[in-house]
Amino acid sequence: MHSMPREIESRLHIAEERLRCAMLASDLQILDELISPELLFTNHFGQILGKQDDLALHQSGMLKFHTLEPSESQTKIRENMAIVSVRMKISGLYDGKPFAGHLRYTRVWCRSKNNALQVVAGHSSAIQE
Repeated sequence: MHSMPREIESRLHIAEERLRCAMLASDLQILDELISPELLFTNHFGQILGKQDDLALHQSGMLKFHTLEPSESQTKIRENMAIVSVRMKISGLYDGKPFAGHLRYTRVWCRSKNNALQVVAGHSSAIQE
């Protein structure tokens, strides 16, 4: 048996930070790299989005994050996957209208065929203050 859990832990930390920075910058190249083609993401409105939906929001300028500050992170690591739950202070613009608040993101990361970590599923929930 190989040391996937230990190896994935350090890679996961880097991938989560790359994802956060890519979301802030609307960096389509890095988002494309980190998001699996099979993405199934449920947003805090209960809408289901795929990878192309997610990328289109950034590419169109419809979604622009100004703040993504993580806290209260928990991680569960299994053989070929990891689950991350993180509280995030967010702000930005959606369709030109400002938004701000706190969300809890849950992401499922798996190894792709080329051994890269990619988000295959995710969920966000609004946190009522």
